[in-house]
Amino acid sequence: MLPDFHDLDQFRAILAGAPEPDAVSRAGAEARNGQLTKPPGALGRLEDLAIWYAAWRGDPRPRVEAPQVIVFAGNHGVTARGVSAFPADVTAQMVANFRVGGAAINQLAQAAGARMDVIALELDRPTADFTQGRAMSEAELCDALRTGWAAVGEDADLLVVGEMGIGNTTSAAALCHALYGGEAGDWTGRGTGLDDAGMAQKAQVVAQAVELHKPQIGDGLDALARLGGREIAAMAGAIAAARLRRIPVLLDGFICCAAAACLKAVNARALDHTLAGHQSAEQAHPALLARLGLEPLLSLGLRLGEGSGAALAIPVLRGALACHSGMATFDEAGVSAG
Repeated sequence: MLPDFHDLDQFRAILAGAPEPDAVSRAGAEARNGQLTKPPGALGRLEDLAIWYAAWRGDPRPRVEAPQVIVFAGNHGVTARGVSAFPADVTAQMVANFRVGGAAINQLAQAAGARMDVIALELDRPTADFTQGRAMSEAELCDALRTGWAAVGEDADLLVVGEMGIGNTTSAAALCHALYGGEAGDWTGRGTGLDDAGMAQKAQVVAQAVELHKPQIGDGLDALARLGGREIAAMAGAIAAARLRRIPVLLDGFICCAAAACLKAVNARALDHTLAGHQSAEQAHPALLARLGLEPLLSLGLRLGEGSGAALAIPVLRGALACHSGMATFDEAGVSAG
């Protein structure tokens, strides 16, 4: 059972004590990889993926059998500032679409053999406009973190978290600007399809918000409370819960990685159990991946969110593990090792 937390300091303490990968299983996976019927390194990055996964699952010969995709949804008060090409009502409309199986992520989760859950967080009560004050109180942030924390299935062996929330690329841009500096425009993209004037307005909103809150931001949780959204916080909570359960995570695009960045800004090792599922077309995502030290598995020009790019990467990891766990060794196959 996962430990509970009731304030941000307790959550920080849990992150500080998060488990590390199993060294014995990693050594076993490395040894097995060296014995498989292939030239050394012939499977490229697939070999690294299999060994990484084996270490986190504590099994030198694992497979992915129960992947889980969770889509969190939330609404943002900052949409009143004209930062999105779509109205906030679209969030609830898309949640309904997810629940009847009509969205892209439904198809991709099904194709990947993944369980999919959809969790809406108080859509009738958006976060506050963070250009005027903090987006969430500490209690509201804890509630959102705990929602994500509780959503991770006990039997899951791989996690993808996605999001839906009109205005959440603005929130993600503000988080990145607050955590990493630079210019607001460096972190601001077109989101749902803004024109140049909309982009300028969005960057101005991001700059104004970070200027207001930066003096009070000590770490990633402070940033989440002041500039985040409930769905972004829930993703962070789910990623952290996966770490406690030694469940590897495939990160999605810019918004998901902004949630992850908040955890890394609390504890530098908080994302060791994660990989980047893909690099999205949102302009700041490559820079964010570089800050996180992550190399994406895929780059297909996606900018949908929902967990779509990470879900597409599930079969890549499955393939890596199928080779690692299913191939014969040189001795088993009677093949000369050279």
